[in-house]
Amino acid sequence: MAENEIISDIEAGKEMQQLARNYAYHRGSVVRMFNGVATLIFFGLLIIGTIFSFSAYAATSSGAVFYFLEALSFIIAWIVSSAARIAAQWEKGLVFRLGKFSGLKGPGLFLIIPIIDSVAMVDTRIQTLDIPKQQVITKDNVPVSINAVLYFKVVAPDDAVIKVQDYSYAISNYAQATLRDVVGGLTLDELLAERQKIGEEIEKIVLAESKNWGLEITNIKIQDVDMPEELKKMMSRQASAEREKRATITKAEGDKLAAVNLADAAHTMSASPGAMQLRTLQTIDGLGPTASNTVVIAVPVDILEAFKAFVGSKKE
Repeated sequence: MAENEIISDIEAGKEMQQLARNYAYHRGSVVRMFNGVATLIFFGLLIIGTIFSFSAYAATSSGAVFYFLEALSFIIAWIVSSAARIAAQWEKGLVFRLGKFSGLKGPGLFLIIPIIDSVAMVDTRIQTLDIPKQQVITKDNVPVSINAVLYFKVVAPDDAVIKVQDYSYAISNYAQATLRDVVGGLTLDELLAERQKIGEEIEKIVLAESKNWGLEITNIKIQDVDMPEELKKMMSRQASAEREKRATITKAEGDKLAAVNLADAAHTMSASPGAMQLRTLQTIDGLGPTASNTVVIAVPVDILEAFKAFVGSKKE
């Protein structure tokens, strides 16, 4: 019992590690655009403020005034430049004004109110999530390990950010649970033969829920189905027996067809005078002119046919 609990804990730990890698990859794959406009505004205002500070210093000869104006110029330049934001072509900016959702911005350059507004960028491209390998019991009580890959994109950034704490983590876990439910209702043969149908069924269930999250499921593909080694050996023996069965049936059907054809040929030859002599000569010719081949005909065919005709006349 303790060993099973340890194994379960190890499997759960592996799943959590995989989910963490997916989360880190998702966060690290976002490419941020360089905000050159904000940088230009910042340094422009800073230079103007520095010129003004030097002018004030020259007029008052006070170092305190110079440093005060220089610090004030830096703060003003930083605040004003923060109003300019740039969203990439694949991004949408969610503007929150004093914590309340104000609207969507982007792609491209847009302005916000410094200090009052905050922006959350959302990637709207198709994203890929790996559903970790799951241990599932099929309908016919066969344990299998199965994993899949999920493709989705954000279609309503406001719903994805406001309604769900972490939409990437949420959709991954929901697809993982749905995968277990769907596979648990199928037999092993159905699982192996209908992967496309299973993926479509999982996609249908996940899509119905993800619509409320502002997400769109584009595709779900089952990657690998792993079974116990003993079951693999049994399936291999079953497949071998099935192939042997088909080979035996095919051979029997060939023998039956050959017998039917031979019977038809014998009937045709018996109804044609001289056909047996031609067949005999053809057989002799097929032996070839090799000196080692010696053909001895104990009773000529003509005598056999004459005897057959005599017996027939006697019966009449």
